[in-house]
Amino acid sequence: MGWAKYQEDIVSRWVNDNHARRARRADTTPTQRKGTAVPKQEKHMSKLKEFTMSSARPLPVIVLADVSGSMSANGKIDALNDAVSEMIATFAEEDDTRAEIHVSVIAFGGGGASIHKPLRPARETRWEPMSAAGRTPMGEAFELARTMVEDRDTVPSRAYRPTLVLVSDGVPTDDWRAPLATLLTSERASKATRFAMGIGADSDRETLTAFLANDEGRVFEAHEAREIKNFFRWVTMSVTTRSRSANPNSVVMVEPTDLDEFDF
Repeated sequence: MGWAKYQEDIVSRWVNDNHARRARRADTTPTQRKGTAVPKQEKHMSKLKEFTMSSARPLPVIVLADVSGSMSANGKIDALNDAVSEMIATFAEEDDTRAEIHVSVIAFGGGGASIHKPLRPARETRWEPMSAAGRTPMGEAFELARTMVEDRDTVPSRAYRPTLVLVSDGVPTDDWRAPLATLLTSERASKATRFAMGIGADSDRETLTAFLANDEGRVFEAHEAREIKNFFRWVTMSVTTRSRSANPNSVVMVEPTDLDEFDF
């Protein structure tokens, strides 16, 4: 019996047992909780929600966002902020019966790479806009992402395989090859689904392609700020399709041409 079927059977039996109990009692028998009368049916539904949420497994999504000085031009950083915020809001609305989508954002620029948003459930994440300044320390971002994914306190063993999303409009200004090689060969990060977007003509396609490490992988090219939003719609669609599937550990690569047909 697969995990999804096992979980569905448990929830079904739990609900049926409670229906039987309610048949023997009045549905609206009040009980005192912190001085407030709460209907029995509401109390049972609250317990069921807690049971379902505890059964869901994390599905991590980690965005590596270039916030170097060049991202301040032509509305790129504003478009990136809007796109990430919209993605997180969509994830927060997803049914988390089987998979609970967690999101983290690693920003690299200015003084180096740092965790702009720690990994936590999307429904608990409140977006704060990033600002653009400085150089492009992409190698530091690769190392930070690897450390996060390999840390079992941050990404528990029961989590589904992560998704890594790289966004950049320029050439790395630090040593990126060794950190990327370590990321791609590490125990858990090597299994991640990866997306990459190059913004503008100055983006480094070699680095972005190497990040995908897949001959069939596609680097999404954004020549205008509005296309950044399209890329994140593609990522959102791919992740939510996974979260809704019978096996969220499976790789679901949705074509960008299907964006208009997807119900967000």
